[in-house]
Amino acid sequence: MSDKKAISKKEVVHMATLSRLSVTEDEQELFARQLGDILAYMDVLSRVDTSHVEPLYSPALHSGCLREDEGVCHRKREDVLFNAPEADDSYFIVPRIV
Repeated sequence: MSDKKAISKKEVVHMATLSRLSVTEDEQELFARQLGDILAYMDVLSRVDTSHVEPLYSPALHSGCLREDEGVCHRKREDVLFNAPEADDSYFIVPRIV
């Protein structure tokens, strides 16, 4: 990247403090360099001509195939209540919460 943006170690420490992260001296130097590279790349991307590109909400193509909404009973009530610690004829019995 030719257009290097300079991020100081002081700015890295400030961002780490805001993020409630602790960073070592070596990490401060590394993160300052990496964040500078990211900002420089964002400058490269901002120069790309996108005037003839239609906006997308997602880069993946999504098909609109939806199934019909129909109620289906897959399990019998007795099967569902079989392993319950406590059950009435048709319902789970749970401790009262006040």
